[in-house]
Amino acid sequence: MLIHNLIVILMTNNKLHAINAHDLLVISGGGFSCESWLLGVETNNVRGWKTVPRGCESFVGQYMIGKRYGEDLAMVVGEAEKYARGLKLGGDGKEVWVFDVDDTALSNLPFYAHRGFGARAYNKSEFDVWVNKSRRPAVQQSLRLYKTLLSLGIKVMFLGTDFEHDRDIISANLRKVGYITWEKLLLRIPKVKLSTISFKSSERKKLQQEGYKIVGNIGDQWSDILGTPEGDRTFKLPNPMYYVN
Repeated sequence: MLIHNLIVILMTNNKLHAINAHDLLVISGGGFSCESWLLGVETNNVRGWKTVPRGCESFVGQYMIGKRYGEDLAMVVGEAEKYARGLKLGGDGKEVWVFDVDDTALSNLPFYAHRGFGARAYNKSEFDVWVNKSRRPAVQQSLRLYKTLLSLGIKVMFLGTDFEHDRDIISANLRKVGYITWEKLLLRIPKVKLSTISFKSSERKKLQQEGYKIVGNIGDQWSDILGTPEGDRTFKLPNPMYYVN
């Protein structure tokens, strides 16, 4: 149903069309294709970008609503599950797995689809309205990993970049789509100005100081998983819709 709705939205806005040679043309004379740009993004070689390059909106949209995005998510989650099942737990209930929230646990795909995956930078207040008024769907592959971890006795921590005043909204959203329990939901305090890497690193350090062992760490942005301590193993989900430094 979600994919069907996205296709209707995109067709209505006339932003996407079938992938053809135009979608793979070089970007702004830079000598690289949309496929190459996507690879650069996911390998953290393309950094600091503000919007999808002009000419690649259709390519990114087709990737996100087509089967490839789901297959890429499933590949990462499959490896994470295999790793988790091979862990030898200490039996003290202190092993935890850190999940990012935006586009890791909860999907913002409908928001970006409505905007046509375009090269226009969005206004943050526009996104905040979406978060506050919409029930974001679960990233189903991440929800599967979440359930697998709980069945293995590994506790889940959510570590998001949303602010503390949105806690009730985020908690309700998580529970409604299937994330029914967690050890902690860690969010930012508005007055504390830290980069994403600094904030998440400091929160993971606090978890270690409290005696938790971070056996896994998963996010859709490199800034979700970089920084000391990272955890025993990190997993990066694909996301060519936006970049968080």
